[in-house]
Amino acid sequence: MTQSSNSKTVLVKLSIMMFLQFFIWGAWYVTAPNYLGKIGFTGNDFGWTYSVGPIAGMISPFFVGMIADRFFSAQKVMGILHLLGGGVMYYAATQMSSGSTPGTINVLIAGHMLTYYPTIALSNTIALKNLSDPNKQFPFIRVFGTLGWIAAGLSLTWLSWETTINMFYLTATAALVLGVVSFVLPNTPPESSDEKLTLAKVFGVDAFALFKDRSYLIFLIASTLICIPLAFYYQLASRVVELAQLPVGLTMSYGQMSEVLFMLLMPLAFKRFGIKWMLLIGMGAWVLRYGLFALGAPAQVSWMILSGIILHGVCYDFFFVTGQIYTNRVANPRIRAQAQGLLVFFTLGVGLFFGAKVAGKLETLYTPEASIQAAAQLQEAEAETLLLNEQIAKGGSDTLNTQLDALNARKVELRQTQLASMNWKMIWGIPAIMALVVMVFFGFVFKEPKETEQEA
Repeated sequence: MTQSSNSKTVLVKLSIMMFLQFFIWGAWYVTAPNYLGKIGFTGNDFGWTYSVGPIAGMISPFFVGMIADRFFSAQKVMGILHLLGGGVMYYAATQMSSGSTPGTINVLIAGHMLTYYPTIALSNTIALKNLSDPNKQFPFIRVFGTLGWIAAGLSLTWLSWETTINMFYLTATAALVLGVVSFVLPNTPPESSDEKLTLAKVFGVDAFALFKDRSYLIFLIASTLICIPLAFYYQLASRVVELAQLPVGLTMSYGQMSEVLFMLLMPLAFKRFGIKWMLLIGMGAWVLRYGLFALGAPAQVSWMILSGIILHGVCYDFFFVTGQIYTNRVANPRIRAQAQGLLVFFTLGVGLFFGAKVAGKLETLYTPEASIQAAAQLQEAEAETLLLNEQIAKGGSDTLNTQLDALNARKVELRQTQLASMNWKMIWGIPAIMALVVMVFFGFVFKEPKETEQEA
């Protein structure tokens, strides 16, 4: 490692990279329904909006393993992907404003996610290969990613973009900026290896040996199943926040803030509870969170909704991070990278994909006619707003501005009617029961290996 690689300049560049990497994601992912629901998206449409990410998550490890890691410098591949992704998201935003169908918009969002997901692994690769002491320095670099997500949410609230199309333009701009920045990141050439690349290695077949470990197989099954109710959070939580008239971007960012806090508490928790109880606490937090939403959303009880958001730190850290650590411990050192890829494939890939579809179906099932009618009127009002803004831009009058103010007030009323009419008790009660069933199954069936418990 050269002296320049250890310089503060490198650390600053890598921190900026990680900040922007997750700013892009946080600028739209949890708040997208707060705008898309106004332009005609239904539960089934959202089911596809949030399915394309997991599909990309299942495909991207193969892309990174076959191409990016072996033939091109990682920073160049990341730069090209972010430039493409930013362009696709910008075009998607223009289609939203021109009245394109949800299907068309979802195809474009899928294109953005296909370019974005591989860059998560690439950003980690660039950071790890250019740090002199990755074990000590990488956590510091990675926390800037969480700060980037938080900053995105705060920006949406500060700019009043959390329920408007501007969140997608912000996403596109951030992606284009990181695309340019990527080309000045430390050079990270592909691995020079004489080892023959085979499909078995790319698809992580060696990691299938972990299926012979009964405890790990149960863990993987439970992890996949618990990600089905997880999808409800990403698709629906921000709309509950909007219904309670809380600042959407700011409130949703509390989840990432708590993530940082509970990450600091994990070493103490490991020492006290061990792997199995850490995972059970994470699952239990999901049950509690969705129970709070089921009770709090219908009556718009702010403290219940806020508590459910803040529980994100326990849900994510105690379950996902603990699962990654458990996987690293039980896997042979030779296949640890493949094992982590396998875990991501089944949880954030397979689990979230089916979760997104289930969430979309249940949202459609428990959206009554009053909500559907309000949504249709809101879509018409959005179209009228575009026409009025065009007329005002050409040379507006006080009358037009008055009409616009009245129309905006009408849209707020319609949006509240649309959200308040939904059967939130069932929409959140069902995933709470799902998570409870998985937790009970895991608690009774999973046996933590003694050596793992001692290591914890």
